[in-house]
Amino acid sequence: MGVQGWTFLIIGLTFALYIVIAIASRARSTGEFYVAGKGVSPLANGMATAADWMSAASFISMAGIIAFAGMDGSVYLMGWTGGYVLLALLLAPYLRKFGKFTVPDFIGDRYYSQLARIVAVLCAIFVSFTYIAGQMRGVGVVFSRFLEVNIDLGVVIGMGLVFFYAVLGGMKGITYTQVAQYCVLIFAYTIPAFFLAFMVTGNPIPQVALGGTDAEGAGLLAKLNGMLADLGFESYTDYHKHPLDVVCITAALMLGTAGLPHVIIRFFTVKRVKDARTSAGWALLFIAILYTTAPAIAVFARTNMLETVPGARYAEAPGWVGTWEDTGLISWRDRNGDGVIQHGPGPSFAGKKPVFEPGDARGEHGERLLANPVLEGEGNELYVDRDIMVLANPEISGLPDWVIALVAAGGLAAALSTAAGLLMVISSAVSHDLVKKVVAPGISDRGELRVARIAAAAAIICAGLLGIWPPDYVAAVVAFAFGLAASSFFPAIFLGIFWKRFNMPGAITGMLCGIGFTTWYILEFKFLGGSSDDWWLGISPEGIGTLGMLINFAIAIPVALLTAPPPDSVQRMVEDIRVPGGD
Repeated sequence: MGVQGWTFLIIGLTFALYIVIAIASRARSTGEFYVAGKGVSPLANGMATAADWMSAASFISMAGIIAFAGMDGSVYLMGWTGGYVLLALLLAPYLRKFGKFTVPDFIGDRYYSQLARIVAVLCAIFVSFTYIAGQMRGVGVVFSRFLEVNIDLGVVIGMGLVFFYAVLGGMKGITYTQVAQYCVLIFAYTIPAFFLAFMVTGNPIPQVALGGTDAEGAGLLAKLNGMLADLGFESYTDYHKHPLDVVCITAALMLGTAGLPHVIIRFFTVKRVKDARTSAGWALLFIAILYTTAPAIAVFARTNMLETVPGARYAEAPGWVGTWEDTGLISWRDRNGDGVIQHGPGPSFAGKKPVFEPGDARGEHGERLLANPVLEGEGNELYVDRDIMVLANPEISGLPDWVIALVAAGGLAAALSTAAGLLMVISSAVSHDLVKKVVAPGISDRGELRVARIAAAAAIICAGLLGIWPPDYVAAVVAFAFGLAASSFFPAIFLGIFWKRFNMPGAITGMLCGIGFTTWYILEFKFLGGSSDDWWLGISPEGIGTLGMLINFAIAIPVALLTAPPPDSVQRMVEDIRVPGGD
């Protein structure tokens, strides 16, 4: 049985498992739909939180970024890991004790304002859709290669599956589906890493093998640095980003984590505040397994690619090159007519993704012909999409077909688990925070549940469109979402918990100014042609959320001090949530 046969078998079995769980865990009330009836055990909630947290960006794209960016890619490891610790220890227990299971609900009640609630709803929907675009893109990448379908069709298939278990099961179905998805994705991520670590160094533990030597006694990192230097690339183990940009990207990812609604809601699915803290500890352990493995996978993938592709004749290149070329995620243009793949530091395709000629037109060496063959840099003829490095790594390394199929199932589990959590945020923001609390306060429980399911269905359609026309590669899109969350929600949540004098005018103006500035900067320098030479203080669009957050603080605090303090009842409520105890 070949790769496709194994893929159909393993993905079919995992999808069947998800559907059975969704049917068995069908939500029958708004409490089950929104927070799983608050009956999830800390261990199960820790696994579900880890699956919700480790999106397609973590599984598919993070190691790809580290593989190509080297030390510069470590900002994602530091930011996402540190951000989860910040959320779990600093904010989550207080939000759980406050008792509001959505961020807009917290902001609406804490700032005693329907306007604040509406602003928070709009921010939550905007952030969630930005985040979900990356997940649906990841689904399309996996399906396009392993089921040999068009990326757009792959996104549609993923939409159908998420529609089934998210709309039917709500948070209850999603939670137990995510437990299964965590098991699938962590096995899919670590098993190839164990294989590769043992094959390369004789040590099966990837985290240890990364600092080890190969069969010839050469250090892995030193060997990779030497290979890159020979091809004209910069050192893998040094920072090349502007130092301020490194700080800002890391901070945006950390503080954006603390404002992401789909993670915060996880702490309301357990019975008590104590259980929320325990489940946070479990989740951190489960997350660390993948995050400490990612750098090793990145090094193995980049090394194996450089050993087999550059300098090879296209007609004699490894089979995986042609296979991934058919998906549009690898391409080669023979600029000098010698039939040899040249790979160097020149930006391929002027920084744009390749567009192939219609049909299956082939060049004289068998390569697919390009409609946009303009390249920059003399030494580069090869385009490799960062998002394929984890998925292609087993093929690059010659691992068994069933391992390749398992990685595909893991990538889908990572993307679908986070997509489902984000859809719940959008659904609850519309049905609970907008309809129930603002538009129709007298709506019945059954009516609210119906609105929630309709909102989830509409959100899935919009998410699919974003997956078909993604704004960037997976991790970059996700980084934008974290920056937007940091610039909008983090100051409102942080000051709302720890400063009882903070009021409604300060929260609203801060959120609008923070997310407005961050959105403008991302659009200007990522989509409207702004040059990186004009970045403010050398800060990239991925890191601008930190500056947006500082603008939020800088505006919100003076506005709060210049306007009337919150009512006494609100100030007492803020004091109460900081007192230990409660459920």
